[in-house]
Amino acid sequence: MSAVDRRAEQLDTIAAVLLTDRRDKLAELLTDQDVETLKHLVNQDMGENTLRALTSDLAYLEAWSVAATGSPLPWPAPEALLRKFVAHHLWDPSRREDDAEHGMPEAVTLELRQSGFLRTAGPHAPATVQRRLANWSTLTKWRGLDGVFSSPSVKSAMRHAIRATPLQRRRKSTKAVTGDVLAKLLATCGGDSLCDLRDRAILMVAFASGGRRRSELAGLRREQLTVEAPVVGEGGSPLPSLSIHLGRTKNSGLSQDEVVYLTGRPVDALNAWLKAAKIDSGSVFRAIDRWGNVSRRALDPKAVNDIVKRRVAAAGLERAEFSAHGLRSGYLTEAANLGVPLPEAMEQSRHRSVQQASSYYNSATRRSGRAARVLS
Repeated sequence: MSAVDRRAEQLDTIAAVLLTDRRDKLAELLTDQDVETLKHLVNQDMGENTLRALTSDLAYLEAWSVAATGSPLPWPAPEALLRKFVAHHLWDPSRREDDAEHGMPEAVTLELRQSGFLRTAGPHAPATVQRRLANWSTLTKWRGLDGVFSSPSVKSAMRHAIRATPLQRRRKSTKAVTGDVLAKLLATCGGDSLCDLRDRAILMVAFASGGRRRSELAGLRREQLTVEAPVVGEGGSPLPSLSIHLGRTKNSGLSQDEVVYLTGRPVDALNAWLKAAKIDSGSVFRAIDRWGNVSRRALDPKAVNDIVKRRVAAAGLERAEFSAHGLRSGYLTEAANLGVPLPEAMEQSRHRSVQQASSYYNSATRRSGRAARVLS
């Protein structure tokens, strides 16, 4: 058995954290020690999404090292290599016009693009570079080694490179899926087919539960749902209610169980899907094949985003302007438009940062405020 075949076999044992279509490529690219490190991390108390991010960044770093130096990553990485990484990914496009050697060399760019590791045209987002350096540092520590990621020269290189990179911060979804947009998406899945029932439940649960992340939706299990006492609605009629125990989330503490609540129509939509799909336990949202069979496995987080974009297109809207994250930003924007107090909205969205959550409120207020209507 070749070394590549052996690594591919070992990667099969941690397939839950890998993109299956990249397994063979990873087996060629990663070293034996890389695979051992990943197997070790799988056995630690670490979230699946974090493991995927570490695996993805490790693969990119190895691919970049081979393209830029002709050799696999050295562990630990010397300062010169870290500075080279920063210089290759954060650079000034205007300077590149006069200096062809500024930024990532064309040969490196071409090799990474042909191997499928580089999709960005131009410099990377500073946040992406910072994340990859942070994961590089984490992987170095997991190998029992000391890195130089906090050295003054590396920090200085990052500061200067970020200043020279004229990138505007962009939201994960260009436009928020506010109440009016959500109504248009729901209108596209008003039938009784399994796909319609599932997609309607995904959209309503994601939005009404505070704008749940696609990873939280994909990972939601029947055991996390608890039926609560009905809530008295307008006119005195009872509304169905349930709680969703999210467990540990991106913003919670290690042992904190995050809980959000659903009331009314979202509960009806969710129950209709669970009943039609005959789901009594396990994953709530699942794939449906062309013959209408419901899978036993959970949807991939990317599939949640694909569903949102498919419904956006069906509603006659521009696919590029919306994503699954638009449900999260849309919830807070809609809450602001309806006058829901920020602390109350944050209880449902589970945002920890008032600054982040309030940005949606500030945008909604400014857009409808007097300062924006001086010529109206």
